[in-house]
Order: sequence, then C-alpha cells, then structure tokens
Amino acid sequence: MTLFTSIPPDTVYVETMKGKAPMTRGTSTWKWRKDDTSVDIIKNGEQMEVSLHSPLTEVFYIVLRWNVHWPQQVKILGDHFERGYGDLEWRGHVIDRKLPWYFLVNTGETTNGLGVKTRPGAICYWHTDPRGYTLTLDVRNGTKGVRLGDRILNAATIIYRTGLTKETSFEAACEFCKLLCDDPLQTDEPVYGSNNWYYAYGNSSYNNIIEDSKLLAELAPISGPRPYMVIDDGWQPVRLNGQSCNGGPWDRGNNRFVDMKRLADEMKGHGVKPGIWYRPLLTSERQEVYFKRRTSDGDGSTILDPSAPEVLELIKKDIRRFVDWGYMLIKHDFTTFDIFGKWGYEMNDSLFAYREAFIDRSKTTAEIIVNLYKAIREAAGNTVIIGCNTIGHLAAGLVHLQRTGDDTSGIEWERTRKMGINTLAFRMPQHNALFQVDADCVGITYKIPWELNRQWLKLLSSSGTPLFISADPEIVDNEIKEEIRKAYQVASQSLPIGYARDWMSTTSPEKWVLGGQEVEFHWDENALLEDR
Repeated sequence: MTLFTSIPPDTVYVETMKGKAPMTRGTSTWKWRKDDTSVDIIKNGEQMEVSLHSPLTEVFYIVLRWNVHWPQQVKILGDHFERGYGDLEWRGHVIDRKLPWYFLVNTGETTNGLGVKTRPGAICYWHTDPRGYTLTLDVRNGTKGVRLGDRILNAATIIYRTGLTKETSFEAACEFCKLLCDDPLQTDEPVYGSNNWYYAYGNSSYNNIIEDSKLLAELAPISGPRPYMVIDDGWQPVRLNGQSCNGGPWDRGNNRFVDMKRLADEMKGHGVKPGIWYRPLLTSERQEVYFKRRTSDGDGSTILDPSAPEVLELIKKDIRRFVDWGYMLIKHDFTTFDIFGKWGYEMNDSLFAYREAFIDRSKTTAEIIVNLYKAIREAAGNTVIIGCNTIGHLAAGLVHLQRTGDDTSGIEWERTRKMGINTLAFRMPQHNALFQVDADCVGITYKIPWELNRQWLKLLSSSGTPLFISADPEIVDNEIKEEIRKAYQVASQSLPIGYARDWMSTTSPEKWVLGGQEVEFHWDENALLEDR
C-alpha cells in the first residue's frame, strides 16, 4: 500500500498574530493564499518544495495537512529536535507526539519514510493520527513572527520514499535517510580516541591531558589512523564553583592549562591528534549583542545572539584560534540550549523558554542556526567538527560527527544504558547519510561495573561508528588495557554499520548484527548481579 504520494495537501493553514486561519487555494492546488501571505508548493519528482512569501504579515507557522487511510496496524518511528534522550522508539499513533524532521511508518509489509531535507528554512515537525498526518513549519524568529519583507523563504523540501517488501525496516530507514542530505561531511579515515570528561568531569590539567595522551598512544594501533585526545570542558579561564556551565572568553587556558598551543604540540609529539571542547554562545565578557542575560546561575554570563554579524565574527575568531593552536578536532556544544533555553526532551509542548526575538528579525530561527553552524564550519577549514547539543537536521553537511544522544556516564550505568544504546540503535540509519553518528563515550570508572562497560565497549567499537573512551587511569589495569587495545584496533578500521535486530520491540536493543555476526548483549544491571 502506498501511504505517501506527491499529492498536494488537503488543507493549508497560516498562523500570525491574528491566530490560525485556513488558506485559500489559488490558481492551482499547489498555490495557497491568505491576505498578502502565499504558500507555493513545487512538485519536483518525488520532492515537494515549500516556499513562503509574506511581505507585510509576520508569520509564525505554516501547517500542511494530508488525509490518509492508514493500514489497520502501523508502527511509527520519529526523530528528535536535537539529541535523543533514551526515548526513541517504534510506537502507534500518539496524536500529541511531535515527530521532528521525519518519520518512518512500518505496515508489517513495508517501511515508508516521509520528511524534510536537511537544512530547511523552518523548524519542521510532523504529527500523525488515525486519519492522516500534519506538517508544521515553524518559521518564527525566536517567539515572534518572521519579517521576510519581499524575500521568498525556502521553508522546506518534503521527500518521501515508499518501502520495498524485500527490505528490512532498518534497510528501508537507511535508504530513506540517504535521501535527506545531499552533502554529508566525511572524514578521510575512521575517528576514534579518548575524551577526558567521564572520569575527570572538568577536574583536569595540562599534565593530566599529557598522561591521558600517553596512555591513548600506548593502547592505539601502531599503524593506521592516529587517535584523537579530546580536551573537554574545564580548560577555559572562567570556571565558577567548578561547574561546567561557564563559557568564554576562549583566548587562553586557566591556571591549570597555561599554554594551549604548547599543549597541542606536546600531544602531537606523543602520537595523538589534539581535540578541544568549546561552548560558542556563552561568555563572561560584557557584550552588547546578547540574546538573553542569564540570571538563574547568578554569574553574570551572557548568551550571545547568533543572528548578529558581530557574534559570528567573534565565533569565527575563536575557531581560527583553536586551529592556529594546532587542534585537529573541535567539539562545539550547548548551542541548542543557549538558543532555546531548553533541552530537546522539553520541546514537545513549546520550543522556547525565552520570549525574546533575535536582533535580526528578517530570518527564521532555523536560518539563524544554520548560519551559525556554517560560520563554525568555514572557520575550521580542514579541522574535524563534532556537534554536541546541536540540531542534527540543521547541522548535517556542516559537522563531521553529531552527538546523537544525551550524555552517557562514568558514574551511573543506567544513564549509559538509556542514552547511549538507544541513540546508537535508533539513529544508526543517519550514520554516513547525515553525518557520522557519535553515541558518546564509554566511561570507564570504578563506579560502573566492568562487565557492563565491557559490553558497551564491544558494541560501540564494532558498530562502525566513532569510538571515544573516557577511562580513569587509576583503574585501567592490564585486563582493561587489553580490552581497550582490542577495541581501538577494531574501531580504527572502516567497518560496515551494525544494527539492532530487535529495535522494533524494545528501547534498549540487545540483539545486534556486528560485522555480519549476530551478538547478544545483556544491559540490565540487576540481572547481571543475579547471574553472579
């Protein structure tokens, strides 16, 4: 049964300051009008390009509705606005459930896909119900209507794929995701290495990083691509109460990281590629172009407005400085939270916690975010970019790696089980289609049972995705060293992507196919204790 065809929507609505109102069909079923606002849909093969023209009226949303006769039983998988939070799963119709960017429908016979292509001009999300589906195009500027003037906004390109009976649901998902992005960034060789966050949690130093680099070089393969040693949060000069929520300036390290350029040079001398963490939009320096003055932390820090050209220039300057220092990987973080004031799992009811619009009212929020990611990418040159707490559908083509799930943990296994395994399974179809999927680290500490971390290490290293390990050197004995060495050897090779065979029946899949071999894992900590 064909669920999605390139037919015009049955109804189109526009929402402005006056409220939500239906639009009137124009000269064809592909053109819709309401006062000075027009929505045009251009059919191009299996794509539909949606544009908005509204020279006088400030538009908030465009809503497109299709009526559909669904099969009796369907399962639906959606995406997330940014990272996954352990909540990605196949479900039936949930009317109030936002499905950001795209969704997949399994009918029992085929798996079909419907979504918008990456880097649209709107924040896009779908709803399904027993009578059809709806696409909402959020074209706001912050929480205000966008002021387009005479400009025509390319709001989104809708794309669909009808599944084949001979393919599995995972194969169909992969083929669909390949259609979403025309220009995914690729690295020249596999990415793997170490990140100090999940054992240090910001309590680190120049000497600690050097020791981590030595250990990483010892455990990495002698030949092949060299590993990355990523310096996470904690190196920047402003740190209040030891918390990780503080930002720039980013022009130097603190008194524990005296010389960031020398540190990068020394790391290279030990045989690893230096990487660095960075929060672009938060600073303790006084800036005139701020988005919202933070008051909850009481630290006087400023969230910068990414629509301001001065801010983009400041960010480019920071990125070029990291490159000049010699860092070969830049992990930029927190842009979603700093722009929206919310984490992704809080966005189902409303996207924004802030009331402010941006300084530049002529662009949509989506366009402003894409321009921010473009600025970082352009300034980085050949440096590898990891997006963390970034919006994957807006970052695709502008980051090499995307942190697709919330943080794993070096303290609490349940967090790793919930966040890491879930996002690896359900966002694996995006791997190499939108970007490389980074499901986060293996946090090896005395607080996590090694029997559980050993399995997570095997899954992640054999999945064909980047592997980062965060290992407390105090507990890395010879047994753990040998396991890490094996994992790095596997992760340093180009592997076929792994997949979960049971992803339609659980949120924490245990039955995986890795390198063509079926492997079963046991993730429940209580069951593990019982087996002992």
